[in-house]
Amino acid sequence: MDKLSVFGLLLALLAMVGGQYLEGGAISSLVQPTAFLIVIGGTVGAVMLQSPLQVFLNGMRMAKWVLNPPVVPTKGMISQLTTWSQVARKEGLLALEAQIPTLRDPFARKGLQLLVDGAEPDRLREVLVVEITTYEANMRLSARIWESAGGYAPTIGILGAVLGLIHVMENLSDPSKLGQGIAVAFVATIYGVGSANLFFLPVAKKLLGHVARLVAAREMFVDGLVGIANGDNPRIIESRLKGYIV
Repeated sequence: MDKLSVFGLLLALLAMVGGQYLEGGAISSLVQPTAFLIVIGGTVGAVMLQSPLQVFLNGMRMAKWVLNPPVVPTKGMISQLTTWSQVARKEGLLALEAQIPTLRDPFARKGLQLLVDGAEPDRLREVLVVEITTYEANMRLSARIWESAGGYAPTIGILGAVLGLIHVMENLSDPSKLGQGIAVAFVATIYGVGSANLFFLPVAKKLLGHVARLVAAREMFVDGLVGIANGDNPRIIESRLKGYIV
């Protein structure tokens, strides 16, 4: 679990609630179901409207990465590629064919299959780079639904504030309803701006960072396969691949 993400979210919420308390305001005044429904419901609806179904679903599934980041076994991958290069130098590329069924990742299986089939290094890189580019584009598009939510939420918060003020104006003759309408108006703005800057945008940045790590791992894998195809020394391949580790 990403403890920093949990701590950051809790700290942000505590800062807002604590600030409200220190100013002498009632914490309960921040709880407005109507404002929450307007802002969150409107934001989700807007994101759904702009996104293809598969992109939206992928983006929602990626949200779990905030607390449980995807595992990128970079060191294990380097060790595996180094071992493959040693086997290829001693026994030839065909000796690696037995390794293909053991790979769970379709991208890795495809890359190793191309290597075993004797694809030229440049052609091998070209084919796999196209797949990496498509993968990165799809993943970034899915992650950016959270960025879009961060853009819509403040505006919808203002919309909620306007709706609350309309409710106030309609009930000027009934003072008992004025307080609730004004509360909804201001709290809707807080929900919009707060959710965008304390949740949606940070989540988007976090997910895009994980996508960058996954893409870098694939690029490293391709670099290793190309090194094997070129017949590079295993030590040189290992040393070059270690450069990908930050």
